[in-house]
Amino acid sequence: MWKWAEAVRRWAREGLTERPPVRIGLALGGGFARSLAHVGLLQVFQERGIPIHSLAGISSGAMIAAAFASGTPLDQIISAGACTSFSSYARWTLSKVGLATNDRMDLYLRKLLRATRFEQMRTPLAVVATDLGTGAAVVYKDRGDVIAPVRASCAYPGLFLPVEIDGRWLVDGAIAANVPVDAAAGMGATHVIAVHLHTVPEIADRPANIFQVVNRCFAIMQDRMVTDWRQKARLVVEPDVGDFTWDDFGRAPQLVEAGRRAALAALPKIQSWLRGAAIHARLSSPRLAAVATFPMPEKPGS
Repeated sequence: MWKWAEAVRRWAREGLTERPPVRIGLALGGGFARSLAHVGLLQVFQERGIPIHSLAGISSGAMIAAAFASGTPLDQIISAGACTSFSSYARWTLSKVGLATNDRMDLYLRKLLRATRFEQMRTPLAVVATDLGTGAAVVYKDRGDVIAPVRASCAYPGLFLPVEIDGRWLVDGAIAANVPVDAAAGMGATHVIAVHLHTVPEIADRPANIFQVVNRCFAIMQDRMVTDWRQKARLVVEPDVGDFTWDDFGRAPQLVEAGRRAALAALPKIQSWLRGAAIHARLSSPRLAAVATFPMPEKPGS
């Protein structure tokens, strides 16, 4: 009897230990068309009831994050992605600082998003771009227009013209933050899930144009600069998208499926966080609090 009472009391005391609630933040990396894999992950989270408390995105990951956070249904995001081409969001231009402008993304996003201001988002959203002058990551969240920061985060250097916001010249967020783990944590996430679209398989074919050369070089560079954000993330999810090209929008179903497979593989770990939080909440109930402070019976032989 005494041992049983001691065990119950210790169990109750442990339940009363303060622990912050689990708040899941998603940090979505970029990858042009490959970012449709993010949608597959979001599908699984919705189907399995995994709560998402905040979203942070860079480059095309910022587009997916903004669409989801605004309340756009996932099937509409997939449909829009499947119909996307370079001309949907960009046009060639003559400039000393880029070969194209992504100004068409303004109309593209206004059609896709259900809201276009940070304070209107259904899920808290952060968009990360890179300040071309300082090299620092610039995080947009809380208030203001979403469209311009997403355009800036998608301004792939050398290809797209930088986007000017408040006197800053901004380019692709992946230059400063390959996966925006810090931005997700900065919105109060206790458990940041980093979604990295690894895109550096070995290739035998020679590049066909300057864009393929630049794209390959950036992919290699970013693949080598992963230590910092990996250490800060609670979980890293890497959909298998290595066999997809940057403009494989026509393979949207396969990209979504790659995201689903990666999410399902990560699901047991995520569910364990939530189960642990639920058990802790039950242990912290007023009834168990009373047990924790209830006088112990005398130990036999004392």
